[in-house]
Amino acid sequence: MLCLLLLGACGSAGPAAVTSSAVRTTCQAVSAVLSDGPDPGADPVGYAEAQVLPLRQIHAPDRNLRSAIDALASAYQRVFETNGSKAADESVARATERVDGICPGAAA
Repeated sequence: MLCLLLLGACGSAGPAAVTSSAVRTTCQAVSAVLSDGPDPGADPVGYAEAQVLPLRQIHAPDRNLRSAIDALASAYQRVFETNGSKAADESVARATERVDGICPGAAA
């Protein structure tokens, strides 16, 4: 019985470590994408446009992180399509908070 418990504990620790590592790697990719492109202060609409495709190309093994990245890409798409409307900017702020909740500092 003790052996089964130990084996179960070992088995459950592996995937958590892999997931944590995969999420960390994905968070680094998000940060790298968002640090590239035009200066967001000088050209917010151009910056938004430059982020959409690279964000959509990030592979995220975690469903919540994938959803948060997709929401951020969609929010940036709306900024581009609306030429930086207030509602689109607010959408980016909410999506940024969501990504940062999983990847602290990656989208800020």
